[in-house]
Amino acid sequence: MIANMRVIDLTQPLHSGTVMWPGAPAPTAETILTVAHDGFYNRKISFMEHSGTHFDAPCHMVEGTQSVDQIDADRLVRPLAVIDISDACAGNPDAILTLEQVHAFEARHGRIPDGGAVFLRTGWEEFNTDPARYAGAPGPLRFPGFGPDAARFLVQERGAVGLGVDTLGIDPGVATDFVVHRQISHPRGVWHLEGLMNLSQLPPLGAWVVVGVLKLVDGSGSPARVLALVP
Repeated sequence: MIANMRVIDLTQPLHSGTVMWPGAPAPTAETILTVAHDGFYNRKISFMEHSGTHFDAPCHMVEGTQSVDQIDADRLVRPLAVIDISDACAGNPDAILTLEQVHAFEARHGRIPDGGAVFLRTGWEEFNTDPARYAGAPGPLRFPGFGPDAARFLVQERGAVGLGVDTLGIDPGVATDFVVHRQISHPRGVWHLEGLMNLSQLPPLGAWVVVGVLKLVDGSGSPARVLALVP
């Protein structure tokens, strides 16, 4: 079955130039051993758990919920729905996914799979090398995200186990209370993926996502290698 699928990489390269949440330190790499001197190559890497294309465990914003290492592996391989609102987001960094847009998606493409993952394409990946456009820095955060009504429907009515987006955060940048994180998704054990890319290469329905994430004990998140399998 997998032999008949295309594999699409949804992951940003992770390096010192990766655009971070404003104020967060960028990843660093220190060469410790070299082939020429030591016979093999090895580096010491330092990064925030939430760097680049990364995974949010529920404990990221809700105390007492699951950490990265406690997420069951079968929740990391899920059928995928991709909702594209990039046209609505063009020129509007404060755009959100609305419940009406979710209903319109299902009317056009079919029902979102129960227990799947739902990714939101805003088109913001085009700016992921430009801090001013991607994050809004150095001013207020400005990027699209999931609206509370849409997120509540996806989590409660469709049983989504994961939400993903091609911006710095699931909640829109203008949000200060992080309603989706704190009140809707994380309390129900829903994971997030942020900083995705190449969502334009995916169909609205029919693909599967495979989330490769470090099994960090007590981790609130981790950089992730995210792959989509497309029939």
